[in-house]
Amino acid sequence: MMTIARQQHYLRVIETMKEMIESGIYNENDRLPSDLELAQKFDVTRATLRKALTALEDERVLIRRHGLGLFINPKPIFTSGIEQLESVSAMIENAGMEPGTIFMDVSNTDPTDDCISQFDFDEDEKLVTIKRVRTADGDPVVYCIDNLLSKYLPNETEELFSVSIFDAIEQAGDVRIDQAIAHIEPVGYDEEASSILRCGVDVPLLVLKQRHYTEDGEMVLYSKNYFRADKFSFHVVRKRV
Repeated sequence: MMTIARQQHYLRVIETMKEMIESGIYNENDRLPSDLELAQKFDVTRATLRKALTALEDERVLIRRHGLGLFINPKPIFTSGIEQLESVSAMIENAGMEPGTIFMDVSNTDPTDDCISQFDFDEDEKLVTIKRVRTADGDPVVYCIDNLLSKYLPNETEELFSVSIFDAIEQAGDVRIDQAIAHIEPVGYDEEASSILRCGVDVPLLVLKQRHYTEDGEMVLYSKNYFRADKFSFHVVRKRV
């Protein structure tokens, strides 16, 4: 077990590192000095230092880049409560940035048995898959893959370059998305998504999978969105019952 004295040193290193980042002594994406240099700087053993650095990694204050060392992890630009249902466009606008689209691919496919069981299909209905790269002030931050029935889309899909998928669906008819069931999965690297978002193996992704429903329980949209984890963070408000 860690002695009280060592624990105090370990906590002191953590707090001092955070203060140095907050004051600008270390900036986002700065590489930290070697363990030996830091141990001498903080006047602690290398074992105590490594314990503190590991804790800062767990808190995502620091990020380890394979073969390069430890770096100051940039703070996410966008934070959102996952209990609040909003479009990607709204998330970006709420951060004071301009949403945009730099890539879009729209394809029609025949529904699979799994899709038929989830969507309310009419005869000869087509499933539409929309792939888009959403930007914030011109920088790619989210890779969106949306699946929905063709009847829910506007006639001119080019509108999706400038509006959210929620707005497009609601403007095309009388359908309003009221709720969603969401699942979040961390992804270290995805060959397609990481490449299209211009991030390498050191930038993890958060995948948000959502099934969107009307107030009557009709499934309208299934989305799979890849968020850059260095740009986005999600939180949940939990209440005791």
